[in-house]
Amino acid sequence: MSPASVPQAVPFSGPLLQDDPARVYRELRREHGSVVPVVLDGDAPAWLVLGYRELHQVTGDPVLFSRDSELWNQWENIPDDWPLLPMIGRRQPSILYTVGERHRERAAMLGNALEAVDPTELRGHSERFADELIDAICPRGSADVIGEFAMLLPVRVLARLYGFPDDQGPALVTALNDMIDGRERALAGQTHLFTSMTELVAQRRKEPAQDVTSRMLADASGFTDEEILQDLMVMMAAGHQPTADWIGNSLHLMLTDSRFAASLFGGRNSVAEAMNEVLWEDTPTQNVAARWASRDTQLGGRRIRAGDMVLLGLQGANSDPQVRTDGSLTGGNGAHFSFGHGEHRCPFPAQEIAEVIARTGIEVVLDRLPDIDLAVPASSLTRRPSPWLRGLSELPVTFTPTPALGGSLA
Repeated sequence: MSPASVPQAVPFSGPLLQDDPARVYRELRREHGSVVPVVLDGDAPAWLVLGYRELHQVTGDPVLFSRDSELWNQWENIPDDWPLLPMIGRRQPSILYTVGERHRERAAMLGNALEAVDPTELRGHSERFADELIDAICPRGSADVIGEFAMLLPVRVLARLYGFPDDQGPALVTALNDMIDGRERALAGQTHLFTSMTELVAQRRKEPAQDVTSRMLADASGFTDEEILQDLMVMMAAGHQPTADWIGNSLHLMLTDSRFAASLFGGRNSVAEAMNEVLWEDTPTQNVAARWASRDTQLGGRRIRAGDMVLLGLQGANSDPQVRTDGSLTGGNGAHFSFGHGEHRCPFPAQEIAEVIARTGIEVVLDRLPDIDLAVPASSLTRRPSPWLRGLSELPVTFTPTPALGGSLA
């Protein structure tokens, strides 16, 4: 039985999924169990895995639950303008869709290029860009720290690490947001990112530099420029928006939860705690597309047919009551699924880079705007309309105006 033919298959969209996903996942789990039949845009069927153990099974068996999108049994029903094509494409030569030994070689190439990033240099870039962004808002006494800070910082740092000129950052932000949200401008965003990356790869092929792109091009594993281009696009998308949302969701938690009040007035010990709690309770990457069953199988009591799409419900698994028996597994516990699991999980060096950017950004905000406070009732805050990534549309704040620090980023 395919997910589309299951009675009451659930539309994978809607305002409730945007506003209160925890409630949605609880209700879906109660009604359907750990594996839920869902319908994506255009009536495309899929299975959403909400169970912690079931998600561990899917991500831990890359042969049975493959990353090869060519296996999907619905391609004949998918139009050329399907808005989710940037996320769920076919014949894409990126690391996301590479399997087996070639994937392991590719992951090593990517990991080596990121691991060579100097930690001191990374933190320095993060601090300088964060200070520049705060300089633009601190004299005003009010700002939207999502649109004017969190959404700008990660891509600026990543673009510098990859070798982009700094002035290309804002356009890359727009393109990435359009692409990831999976709506009418998704394909245009993908086109802009592809064009920018193509130009960067061509330039670094001719003129290598001390950056991530040049290190990937110099790798001896024999990957083509097209493959490296695709991987750069994946890294930029996976590194920017979730990190921006990690910053925004962590600041939101610290501004609205009394447990973190001390951190807003000079303390810093709770920043890491808040960031880890977000990964458990309000993770930026809520759901991931996708895996495809390579043969008929059983999962969570469901019959999964060969070619069925399986969506990874990271937040649903994080909140699975089977593993959250006491309601809390946060603190220093890192057993969440927020960075994935198995062969296709986020590479460890990429996690470290994201954490440095996010933590540095939050600390600069708290240092530069020590009396920061919400400018609106917390209940009025809204989330972006995406079932994949969870981030605030805006986070309006007030603070005592201060002069800009100035200085050059050169």
